Amino acid sequence: MIKVLVDLGAASYEIFIGENILSGVEKFVTGKALVVTQKNILDLCAEKFPYEVALIPDGETAKNLHEAEKIYTRAIEAGLDRKSVVIALGGGVVGDLAGFVAATFMRGINLIQIPTTLLAQVDSSVGGKTAVNHALGKNLIGAFHQPRAVFIDLKFLETLPEREIKSGLGEVVKYGVISDEKFFSYLEDNAEKILQRDLKTLAHVVKRSCEIKAEVVGEDERESGLRRILNFGHTLAHAIEEETGYKKYRHGEAVAVGMMAAAQISCELGKTSAENVRRLENLLKRFGMMTTCAGLDADKLYAVTFRDKKTVGGVVNWVLMRDFGDVEICRDIPEHVVKKVLGTRN
Repeated sequence: MIKVLVDLGAASYEIFIGENILSGVEKFVTGKALVVTQKNILDLCAEKFPYEVALIPDGETAKNLHEAEKIYTRAIEAGLDRKSVVIALGGGVVGDLAGFVAATFMRGINLIQIPTTLLAQVDSSVGGKTAVNHALGKNLIGAFHQPRAVFIDLKFLETLPEREIKSGLGEVVKYGVISDEKFFSYLEDNAEKILQRDLKTLAHVVKRSCEIKAEVVGEDERESGLRRILNFGHTLAHAIEEETGYKKYRHGEAVAVGMMAAAQISCELGKTSAENVRRLENLLKRFGMMTTCAGLDADKLYAVTFRDKKTVGGVVNWVLMRDFGDVEICRDIPEHVVKKVLGTRN
């Protein structure tokens, strides 16, 4: 079993990565526990979790205050108290929603993350971000609430539809761009093994992704500076998701389009080379990912970016690319440049 430490002082915790490792969860449960999950996921491993259960619907639209209230009710009925734990068993939607409930129930109780999708394993389960959506924007209502532990069982990856693997790869590629050119090269060299779900290769992919995120979160837990680089591709991604009602694009698919737009904006501004843009696009296409958002209006997308939670004082903070492993936070990107790129991504 692989272990990755998220070093946050008193709030530090470990990420456990391996196969068939979920029996280790019980040592983190000292009182009552509530598993928040979806029915199809529960059916895969119900025997491993003899705890109370709260089921939520599938899809991003389930991440709302109404569903959170139903989980609060289930927690109260089950007799959870301040020593209890919420177990998030599922993908990013489950992790965000269950984490938000754990952060706010009785002013905060323990949380264990068990991510079952590639995207959740490499990204959303690590770092303590929890949230629900609002009708006017994604993840606008939330809190930072670190888990006590994260259990990443790689065997879940064998159960996923191909599209879910590809969605997770959007976030994986992001780490190579923002932090580690060597890792980006590894993805290029091992693309076929990754798509074939070779567990040894995927173990390295998940481990390195978690290491990079842990390093960034360890330096900037509350996203006051460095952690913003994790949002590479996300400014446009969130706008795309909102404009399509969270139904057309998986999160990682939208991130892939957003990364291409950010790279192209970077090139337009002379910050990165056209060759870097092509290299990024080539890898995303090798993974079978979309790099354009056909049918969406550039003016509408641009307007929606201003509702992103990373917007401060009416100015959008874009994460732009200089080179692989080298990005920067930029403000006041000219409107005509953004709209020009959005037009070419359409």
